[in-house]
Amino acid sequence: MDLLVVGAGPAGLATALHAARAGLDVAVWERRAGTVDKACGEGLMPGAVAALAALGVHAPGHDLRGIRYVAGPRRVDAAFRAGPGRGVRRTTLQAALREAVLAAGVRVEQRTARRVEQDENGVRVDGTRAGHLVAADGLHSPIRRALGLDRPHRGRPRHGLRRHYLVAPWSDHVEVHWARGAEAYVTPVADGLVGVAVLTGARGSFDDHLAAFPGLRERLAGAGPAGPVRGAGPLRQDARARTAGRVLLVGDAAGYVDALTGEGVALALAQAPAAVRAVVGGDLAGYEREWRQLTRRCRWLTHALLGATRTPLARAALVPVAQRLPWLFRAGVDALSRPAQRPARARRPTG
Repeated sequence: MDLLVVGAGPAGLATALHAARAGLDVAVWERRAGTVDKACGEGLMPGAVAALAALGVHAPGHDLRGIRYVAGPRRVDAAFRAGPGRGVRRTTLQAALREAVLAAGVRVEQRTARRVEQDENGVRVDGTRAGHLVAADGLHSPIRRALGLDRPHRGRPRHGLRRHYLVAPWSDHVEVHWARGAEAYVTPVADGLVGVAVLTGARGSFDDHLAAFPGLRERLAGAGPAGPVRGAGPLRQDARARTAGRVLLVGDAAGYVDALTGEGVALALAQAPAAVRAVVGGDLAGYEREWRQLTRRCRWLTHALLGATRTPLARAALVPVAQRLPWLFRAGVDALSRPAQRPARARRPTG
């Protein structure tokens, strides 16, 4: 085949769909059976909604008008200027993408990739031959590690925990509640359902962390949980490069800073066509360049926000400063909500 994709999350399925539409013979391997769920804030930025629409994929959910920061009685809002976002259950998004991939004739198999070998003409994964391999196998990508592309990260690790509650959404914004050592992200995902994701560097149960947000806990009082708590982390993952031979890393496998800015799915959907363009054009070095361009804005903003909220004093000042400088807060939200820009091609000299 032309392309083997390992991993059937949004990154892998979007890559397979773009590859099929480019005329490539493509298959997807996923080790887990059925619909894949994971701890995720579940808020799609406008750029992600636009990317899905371009693929003809519509995942039902709850429209989002912007982002609201909350710290006790203080709050500040910023609307999305690039169009609405959407709160979507991860399982709903997964099912919509999988349906589109199957409709495109892509083979999706429950298989685990254990051994990757390659030469100048292709790759062999557990005896299956393909022209190229896309590793979209998640935050702790076994393929990235096996290829020696992991880059150790020093610093306090952060983890995410998510739980759904059976309660009518009270806002059409993603609410980010700030406490001394954690943030809680509240995303409406259906008419009677909200998701609450907590990001923190501290140990503890979901309920332990929720106690740091008394206003939010009061809002959720009496609302029954819908499903189990899911966790993910450590969130920060670095890769030495996005390619190795004829293998490309896409999505979280390519490197991840933090879920703080909520752009994970949007970036995965932007990387997918870039990877396919590199395969079709035989320019894998071009994918590395394009990946850096597509993710630069998010990486800079996420690093900046993490650095600015590293100390308790700075965290406590964040929302008051955003209230006093609403134009700055709106500019940051606008930068994050715009679709990732594909770098312009360099022009060849003429004459």
